[in-house]
Amino acid sequence: ASLGQGLLLYLAVQKKREGLSAEELVQWVEENKLHIDHWFTVDDLNFLKRGGRVSAATALVGTMLSIKPIMHTSDEGKLTVVGKARGRKSSLNTLIDTVGRLGINLQDQVMFICQADCQAEAETVAAQLKQRYGVKEVYINYIGPVIGSHTGPNTMGLFFVGTER
Repeated sequence: ASLGQGLLLYLAVQKKREGLSAEELVQWVEENKLHIDHWFTVDDLNFLKRGGRVSAATALVGTMLSIKPIMHTSDEGKLTVVGKARGRKSSLNTLIDTVGRLGINLQDQVMFICQADCQAEAETVAAQLKQRYGVKEVYINYIGPVIGSHTGPNTMGLFFVGTER
């Protein structure tokens, strides 16, 4: 869940290596912190139900219809549902399409993916980001057990620089 902050730190280190002073670096971070996009999807709504994020009825109907929520972190730092996809493949494609819609200078970007027990799918998404948009590099990391207990296995998040958070 903190991989967005990790991406901001990674980019700040790159700026430091380019020669920015401490003051310039602070200014750069302040100007860019709300351009780090955090987009997620989960595979099993029952984990969101257990955490109180969706009702039992929503979890039941959504599971029956194979609805996968598309979520992002707002400027206020809250996880919000912004869309729905039908099926796992569609949810992952929606995340990839979102990068194309909101990402800036994609061919120069380094992106991060977090995943909960879906390494092969994360590698596929990383390859598609490189193929479709020419993304320079994609690093894949794990979702920790605390967040994973609230989101469940097969949760995936993408972190990139975009026009808006």
